[in-house]
Amino acid sequence: MSFNSLGLSDALLKAIEKKGYTTPSPIQEKAIPPILEGKDVLASAQTGTGKTAGFTLPILQLLSQEKPFRKRPIRTLILTPTRELAAQILDNVRAYSTYMDLKSIVVFGGVNANPQIKALRNGVDVLVATPGRLLDLHERKALSLSKIEILVLDEADRMLDMGFQRDINKILALLPQKRQNLLFSATFSKEIKKLANGILHNPVSVEAAPENTTAEKVDQKMYKVDKAKKSSVVIKLISEGNWKQVLIFTRTKHGANRLSEKLGKNGITSAAIHGNKSQGARTKALSGFKQNKIRVLVATDIAARGLDIPLLPHVINYELPNISEDYVHRIGRTGRAGASGEAISLVSQEEVAYVKGIEKLLGLTLPKEVIEGFEPSFVFDYNAAPPKKKQNSSKPRRNNRNNNRRRKNRS
Repeated sequence: MSFNSLGLSDALLKAIEKKGYTTPSPIQEKAIPPILEGKDVLASAQTGTGKTAGFTLPILQLLSQEKPFRKRPIRTLILTPTRELAAQILDNVRAYSTYMDLKSIVVFGGVNANPQIKALRNGVDVLVATPGRLLDLHERKALSLSKIEILVLDEADRMLDMGFQRDINKILALLPQKRQNLLFSATFSKEIKKLANGILHNPVSVEAAPENTTAEKVDQKMYKVDKAKKSSVVIKLISEGNWKQVLIFTRTKHGANRLSEKLGKNGITSAAIHGNKSQGARTKALSGFKQNKIRVLVATDIAARGLDIPLLPHVINYELPNISEDYVHRIGRTGRAGASGEAISLVSQEEVAYVKGIEKLLGLTLPKEVIEGFEPSFVFDYNAAPPKKKQNSSKPRRNNRNNNRRRKNRS
């Protein structure tokens, strides 16, 4: 099948050709026709499958078919969980609308709102936004959502994971009842199905890959290693393998910072990216990584969905996520668009239970290996209870206030 057969306009076909694409991906084949027909769509698609173009292309065609408005009201709202993903979606919208008279902007937190407010006043057809900043701008009366014709919830499962349910409900209350709704998610969890039932009307369901599967071209392996030796293992793998582009996931912001600093001290250029970093720092780190000026990007799960790095060869789970679905999203950063990739997980005694959950979700048993010189001190046993944390009686117990503060610092 070609893009010509999907019923797209000449302006869009010209933009697609300019980007170098010739044939649509499976999710594009399945999603574009029903969206062009004005139907609500519930889509499950792995990252790296071209899903952004799957909704961007038909939306731009629908908007361009209407008579131009003298004052451009916001007609399409694309909600997404992270700043990075929002910026990347805007890049796609602008690239595909090159030969159309349509305006688009992005709004997200962590940066000065005044330039965003100014851009909104000039009129916009397509608005890409993160929930928090969108509600903030609405409260400031900087925008109106009363003319929305198409709503897109992208990475909907991630938005729920990040606690955006209340914000989403507030935003839905501001929209016109009559509109087209598109919901894209990597997984179809119970929560997603509940959300979809409350938003979508007689939706067409499309699926580009089986639910909760990982990219076929990702070579997954696990190394059994003691927690204290993980940083040394990472340094060995990157140095001896001469790896040039590695994305490493940690569970906490402080853990990301510590590992990034340790890599730097061992001659491996690195940067950390997480929620405590300013937008400028996050953009600079991502840019340096894409341009191969930085060999390693150490990230918390905020980056699991928001990063679009073509042909990323290596992903390392320095610490396994305690939510099995996040494992799928993490390793989905590699093996994208038909390219091969490698996903390595370092598993300590405390994380054996997480492995069991991940394998159950994937429906397969992952290979577990030992690196010579880093043999673990524990026996890998799914049924073994995790080791008890040692309590130092010489130190006073932290009070609840400190415990709460420590929990808030986690990402």
